[in-house]
Amino acid sequence: MKTALVLVDIQNDFVPGGSLAVPGGDTIIPIIERLVKMPFDVIVATKDWHPANHASFASNHGRQPGEVITLDGIEQILWPVHCVQGTSGADFVRGWDSNKVHQVFHKGTDPKVDSYSTFYDNAKRRSTGLADYLRELGITRIFVAGLATDYCVKFSVLDARDLGFDTYVVVDACRGIDLHEGDVVATLKLIEDLGGHLCSSHEVAGLLS
Repeated sequence: MKTALVLVDIQNDFVPGGSLAVPGGDTIIPIIERLVKMPFDVIVATKDWHPANHASFASNHGRQPGEVITLDGIEQILWPVHCVQGTSGADFVRGWDSNKVHQVFHKGTDPKVDSYSTFYDNAKRRSTGLADYLRELGITRIFVAGLATDYCVKFSVLDARDLGFDTYVVVDACRGIDLHEGDVVATLKLIEDLGGHLCSSHEVAGLLS
């Protein structure tokens, strides 16, 4: 059995001080640093990588973050400008060894559609290439960590399950937005209900052996 660690959007704009800060997002960094030292067959990471004119940015519509619109036929929450290509906000957060990442996958590059999942855009029209990459390496089990639990982690895990990967969420290595109170709890329950697994970072080593 080959395993992969999938690190989701551990970027400056998603931690305190960033434009779309996830509460406590910086507290996962020491845990991520421990995880990347574990004997996974491959470690991959994703970056939100938006063009400045991205249609999910509230300012591009003259609206406020949190408002909901229909974008190319899909319901879209509007967000503050974040993770714009080439900006410091899109850089990985310091404090963990990103040199241990074998491959980085960019998402949210199409200005017309958002991309929460590490595998596809929200319309399922374009693949990031991650699934093919993992399959080519013979990966069957993945461990997902990063930001944010109730958005990019959630949709990554749901797609991973649909794609047939045995999928674990490293719960203490994730933090959520909880835009509506209870979103994180509901997300974790949904993942379990759909056949995903929840674990702590302290359990990962045993699951790799």
